[in-house]
Amino acid sequence: MFIDLLRTRRSIRQFQDKAVEQEKIDTLVEAVLRAPSSRSLNPWEFIVVTDSNKLVDLAMAKPHGGSFIKNAPLAIVVCADPSQCDVWIEDCSIASIILHLAAADLGLGSCWVQIRKRDHDAETSAEEYIKKMLKLPDHMVVETIIAIGYAKEEKPGHPTSSLPFKKVHKEKFG
Repeated sequence: MFIDLLRTRRSIRQFQDKAVEQEKIDTLVEAVLRAPSSRSLNPWEFIVVTDSNKLVDLAMAKPHGGSFIKNAPLAIVVCADPSQCDVWIEDCSIASIILHLAAADLGLGSCWVQIRKRDHDAETSAEEYIKKMLKLPDHMVVETIIAIGYAKEEKPGHPTSSLPFKKVHKEKFG
C-alpha cells in the first residue's frame, strides 16, 4: 500500500557502488513525466546524469548539502521554463517528490538537493553553475537535483509518534 511506502521512505545520502539499471531509469523517467502539472502545461524538463565525472561536478554545485551526489550512480536535474507556467516551482516540486516515491517503489534510495536560491560561491549561484555545466539555455531555471541509487545506509521510517499532529486543524485554525 502507498502509506507503507510513505512510512518507510527516508532521504538517503550514502549509495552503494552499483549502477541503476536502465530499465529502472526508464521507469523513473516515465514516472516523472506522469507528474501532475498545473493545467497540464508541463513547464519542467529533466536531465538524467549517470556519467561519474558529471556527478562529481554536480556535487560541487553548492558547498553544503550536495556533496553526496558524487557517490550516487544517478542524478536527475529538475529544470523549468518559467515562461510556460506561473506555478513552475510547484510543478517542479511535485515532479521531484514523484521521483522520490518512484525511486523508493523501485527499491532505490534518493535525496533532494535544493538548487534554486542556493549559492555555489560568493559570486555564483548554484543554478548558474549548473546551467553553465549542463549547457542550459538562459531562459531555463533549475529547481533541484534528485540523487538516486541503491542505499548503502539503512534508516528506519519515522515513527508515527514523531509526526507533528498538532499541525493538523479541524474546521478552523487552532
